[in-house]
Amino acid sequence: MTPIRSTISSNRASASTVMLGAVAITTASLASSHREAPFITEIPKVDGTDFYMFNSYEPGREGYVTIVANYVPLQDAYGGPNYFALDPDARYEIHIDNDGDAREDITFTFRIKNTLRDLQLDIGGQMVSVPLINIGAIAPGNTSALNVIESYTMNVRYGEHGQSLPIMNATAGGTKFLKPVDNIGNKSIPDYPAYAAAHVFDFAVPGFGENGRVFVGQRKDSFVVNLGETFDLVNTNPLGPVDGEADDLADKNVTSFIIEVPAACLRSGDEPVIGGWTTASLQKVRLLKPSPSFNMPTKEEGPWVQVSRLGMPLVNEVVIGLKDKNKFNNSRPKNDGQFALYVTNPTLPALLNVLFGVTPPCLPRTDLVAAFLTGVPGLNQPADVVASEMLRLNTTTPVTPAGQQNNLGVIGGDAAGFPNGRRPGDDVIDITLRVAMGVLLPVDCAPSGQLPFTDGAFVDDGFFDDSFPYLRTPIAGSPN
Repeated sequence: MTPIRSTISSNRASASTVMLGAVAITTASLASSHREAPFITEIPKVDGTDFYMFNSYEPGREGYVTIVANYVPLQDAYGGPNYFALDPDARYEIHIDNDGDAREDITFTFRIKNTLRDLQLDIGGQMVSVPLINIGAIAPGNTSALNVIESYTMNVRYGEHGQSLPIMNATAGGTKFLKPVDNIGNKSIPDYPAYAAAHVFDFAVPGFGENGRVFVGQRKDSFVVNLGETFDLVNTNPLGPVDGEADDLADKNVTSFIIEVPAACLRSGDEPVIGGWTTASLQKVRLLKPSPSFNMPTKEEGPWVQVSRLGMPLVNEVVIGLKDKNKFNNSRPKNDGQFALYVTNPTLPALLNVLFGVTPPCLPRTDLVAAFLTGVPGLNQPADVVASEMLRLNTTTPVTPAGQQNNLGVIGGDAAGFPNGRRPGDDVIDITLRVAMGVLLPVDCAPSGQLPFTDGAFVDDGFFDDSFPYLRTPIAGSPN
């Protein structure tokens, strides 16, 4: 494959126009997908916040793909007494399109179960249920003091309407996987890293001989953004130092679904490119019970309805118009033509023009349509692609080891980075700002394109571990 950077240099006016259009239409400097649509703010347990998909760069894991789907935004570490359990009435899914037809070919489904132990204490001769999630210290192999056990099952479906097959826990046996309780604090869980590590499991991929790995649980929020000032009409200096502002998510946690799967299990034939996205769905009817119990506060009925969707970062948050944000969360990639106007005529460059006087690139952005909906030619565009929004990854692109990754991804000369998939250390904020204003377009079409736009909140691969599950230990609710 021809190196992307040299391709750009040889034909900047054409190849560069296409190269990162996928990023440009996500013209954003905002939290990736935290509380991005009006309806999803009402149901945060199914709010997808970030989606990552990259060729595993942990030494010895060549040939694997890691996928991360983050949910439940803006978690305060001290959020007791119930913390941030996932929704047992929801269906969380990771979808893979491996032939470019805008339809899911492989879907991993997660269903959550919360089991109440109902721990009790003898109070004056009467056994009384405790109000807390734990009544003592928790450690690997010793969770007797934990009042609620979270677990989950995994299924895989091949094809858009294929049969759902159970995934076996190759580490513990059976079909049940355990999820660690959130990081309550250092008195309750003295060694949270060791406790969480005990919840990394191998799983058997039906139909394939190789196992994958999975972890579901709380992590330090992986997104970095100067959130407050950005939403205050970009109340900062967009041309200031790349590390001159605060990360407003520095004290937040998130809940992650993280899987690592052999790339050969995700590909179709000789096509090396896969597309991915995550969704969450609820049943159509939710009835509130007059006498709710712990396990059944509501009664759920009817067909499943998709309420959250996330592939490329920042799309629904700042590309899709406010009136269509709920609709986008309910839509599927095969129906993305209805949102084309937001791609050809993006609004953020015009807003920056009003706020700072920078000239937006020329319209219409037909270059953005091609790259945003199809992947980048020569990098991550499937051979028979159907236009649709999702994160696309070339599974044959050589990885860049930790410590050598360029946080600007492809525009920084690192073909293993965003938008060829997305690694945790890719600074999608700065990338999207610069491409939105035309860094890859001819100067006469983008007079402000060469300016180093930034939100000022710095991130690179040093913020993360260099092995599975990559995202770091969540912040403890009590540090003492």
